[in-house]
Amino acid sequence: QVRLVESGGGLVQAGESLRLSCSASGILVSVNAVGWYRQAPGKQREPIVTMSAEGTTYYSDSVKGRFTISRDNAKNTVALLMNSLRSEDSAVYYCYVRNTWNKLDYWGQGTQVTVSS
Repeated sequence: QVRLVESGGGLVQAGESLRLSCSASGILVSVNAVGWYRQAPGKQREPIVTMSAEGTTYYSDSVKGRFTISRDNAKNTVALLMNSLRSEDSAVYYCYVRNTWNKLDYWGQGTQVTVSS
């Protein structure tokens, strides 16, 4: 059974940083694509960063240069370092892992990030 658990969300002020972590079990992050989405109130869930199994990354324009995704294969975790946070970054953040073989996506339960201006 695949399970993803996010942690690290919270309330910060604009300009500060947060580091989100996603712990995976039942699936290896090292051989699959991973990434983060976010969903703000009243808005659709949007992709913000993906990392292929080979390590190629794609960042949305809204976070490029401020957010960094990383993967710890030994711990089977995915992290998202968020710098220079803005009020518009406030959202629930979800990590996901895409099974390279069957193309199924697995999601965590989400972690709330709130940035006060």
